[in-house]
Amino acid sequence: MATTAATPLLEEHVMDAVDHDGLVADRSNTGRWTAAWFIIGVEVAERFAYYGIASNLISYLTGPLGQSTAVAAANVNAWSGISALLPVLGAFVADAFLGRYRTIIIASLIYVLGMALLTLSALLVPITSENEKVASSSLLNVLFFFSLYLVAIGQSGHKPCVQAFGADQFDEKDPREQRDRSSFFNWWYLSLSAGICLAIVVVVYIQEAVGWALGFGIPCVFMVISLFLFVVGRRSYRYSKRRHEKETNPFTRIGRVFFRAFKNRRLSQVQTELEANPPQGSPEKLRCLSKALLAPHASTEEDNVCSVSDVEDATALVMLIPVWVTTLGYALPYAQYMTFFTKQGATLERTIFPGVKIPSASLQVLIGIAIVLFVPIYDRVLVPVARSITKDPCGITTLKRIGAGMVLATLTMVVAALVESKRIQTAKEYGLIDQPGTTVPMSIWWLVPQYLMLGLADVLTLVGMQEFFYSQVPPELRSIGLALYLSALGVGSLLSSLLVSVIDLVTGGDAGNSWFNSNLNRAHLDYFYWLLAVISALGFSVFLFVSKSYVYRRVDGV
Repeated sequence: MATTAATPLLEEHVMDAVDHDGLVADRSNTGRWTAAWFIIGVEVAERFAYYGIASNLISYLTGPLGQSTAVAAANVNAWSGISALLPVLGAFVADAFLGRYRTIIIASLIYVLGMALLTLSALLVPITSENEKVASSSLLNVLFFFSLYLVAIGQSGHKPCVQAFGADQFDEKDPREQRDRSSFFNWWYLSLSAGICLAIVVVVYIQEAVGWALGFGIPCVFMVISLFLFVVGRRSYRYSKRRHEKETNPFTRIGRVFFRAFKNRRLSQVQTELEANPPQGSPEKLRCLSKALLAPHASTEEDNVCSVSDVEDATALVMLIPVWVTTLGYALPYAQYMTFFTKQGATLERTIFPGVKIPSASLQVLIGIAIVLFVPIYDRVLVPVARSITKDPCGITTLKRIGAGMVLATLTMVVAALVESKRIQTAKEYGLIDQPGTTVPMSIWWLVPQYLMLGLADVLTLVGMQEFFYSQVPPELRSIGLALYLSALGVGSLLSSLLVSVIDLVTGGDAGNSWFNSNLNRAHLDYFYWLLAVISALGFSVFLFVSKSYVYRRVDGV
């Protein structure tokens, strides 16, 4: 990519972008992308480690740890949900106190410790010669789950900060860099998907063919490499600073708006002016926050009022809430591929060559393949075409991109339900309803469409959510913005866990006609998928209504 001279505006921004030792970041276009690729490489290693655990976790829980399908699925959803919610806390620590760079370092060390203890717990679990269910001790279970949630704590600081740190390398006030930043989110997701594919293909096979301890140990080594690479590249990074050096943290600045608006809620002075000139992007229902601009008792002291920019930032955060809630309609279908999709595949014919049987979790690689293939098409073909039509630098708005993915996720659940109905019917035709250990004579490739469709939905909705929440929060809260996108997935996983537990209880568990019977031939995952399709469709309908009234945050200088 050719080197270009920095504009005066960019020059001013970069001079503020120094690291903790006063080193100035590379101003060239090549330098920005060099730093970005350094950071992307770190994320690829982290995703390799995370999915080295997550992609086949349900098999470990139902195998060596001896849990039922419903309990294991609930545990996987609970862990992945909490893993996606904790980044809100990690982002808060980064944006308010430590900064993104220091938070990533500390979080990575916690991550490595958790992975090491997880490997130790797998070494200590007694395994039968068939590598099936065993009665592991309570102490080993405690060690395993402690290690698992230690990894979640490590990810809480790593996940939102690394991506925000990568996007920080591009200045949104510069038109070219704004386009580059949009491309960054696409290439970011493509690259980490490649790391996920590698984990699913290599690590999952090692876990089932060689051993779980080695399968957990390899991701641990990759996390150590990740931390080393991140430190090596520190001199090439651009580090953002707060707009005002005297500010303690952005949460104080924005929290003050809500406090002042509530305190001044009964004041009516200059109300006419506020209604005539509300802060930029304030819809009618949020103009109550404008009262933070009022000085109670006719005071003119600076401490008694908030600035217009502070009110605009507070308004922008409030407007994100309904968008965040409606994306839960996507998060519920997204939560299924690491649990029930994998369990479905385990019952099907998985022999691809004589003597070679693929692990059912390996089909998750199809999601990554769909992403790797579609991202370049989207970024290099569809976006330029859309840009020429809409004149939007990103091709289409992020909300339209998110909505398109939500529609595709709904269709994915419909396809999954139809395939599961076919699987159950096949089991009935061959008299295998009460023979859960016998392979259903139906190829695992029947599951390919639902995996590929979910991958395409990810490119649209997940990447769209990343860019949307990053760009629509104040610059000092970019880590929080990305944590919001992750938290939506986390709440979706927790809701899925709750939904599974409640349905399993209502339908009688393994002793009754549970939708999640451990004997999947007697279960009804198809009913569950139909339910998720309905929920997702309803979520999209509400999202459509919310997105039409959304006002995008104004960027100063553009």
